[in-house]
Amino acid sequence: MNVLDFTRRGLQSLGVGVQRTVLITGGTGALGRAVVKHFLDTGSAVHVPWIVESEVKELQSLMGAEFPRVFLHRCDVTSEEQVSQLFNSIRGQKAQIDILVNLVGGFAFAPLENTSADDWERLFRMNVTSAFLCSRAALPSMKATRWGRIVNVSSAPALNHGAAKLSAYAASKAAVQGLTESLAKEVVSWGITVNAIVPTVIDTAANRRATPEADTSTWLKSEEIAEVIGFLTSDGAAIVSGGAINLYRG
Repeated sequence: MNVLDFTRRGLQSLGVGVQRTVLITGGTGALGRAVVKHFLDTGSAVHVPWIVESEVKELQSLMGAEFPRVFLHRCDVTSEEQVSQLFNSIRGQKAQIDILVNLVGGFAFAPLENTSADDWERLFRMNVTSAFLCSRAALPSMKATRWGRIVNVSSAPALNHGAAKLSAYAASKAAVQGLTESLAKEVVSWGITVNAIVPTVIDTAANRRATPEADTSTWLKSEEIAEVIGFLTSDGAAIVSGGAINLYRG
């Protein structure tokens, strides 16, 4: 048992809260910013890989005085080499990831005959490969401490018999669910849980611009989703694993 593991177990036995270290891919996006804020508010240390500079500025604006507590890493999480460098950098800061939230993803709406091989591969890289690479890199330290939480993002079309013009997207998200369920069974004996959230439409500026005539009353708020992720990554959710958590207002 290493010193960090010993200290954490000692604190837990005394009923003292343990500060967690969280990695949030897609943390500069609309949903990601809400999730980052949630974990900062709970006292966690938050690491955020990024590739779009303008999104970092939006994160900085939202976080305000809390922004210096966010550890930024320029990294494409679909790249095996860059993910390896990311985790080496985190370890170089004498930290390890307790909680991994895989929010990076892509979307495409098109008939299958209008879907290029490049689009197909892009969706799988963004939705599946990113979650695979980051989960694989996070597992050794989680196993060492016998505690960990991983949350992925699936989708309703992936679980509910598909949807027209969403074949590539639904297939990639179904792969995310398969990864989630299989990995949950693989790591259960180490005290690690793996779950997927299944949101319906999220109320973001981009979605409002894309569908200006839509009824947004049933759309999900990013802050609401962040609360669910917060629960799934808590000590209280130790018996929730391998799940597809439907987020649905009507």
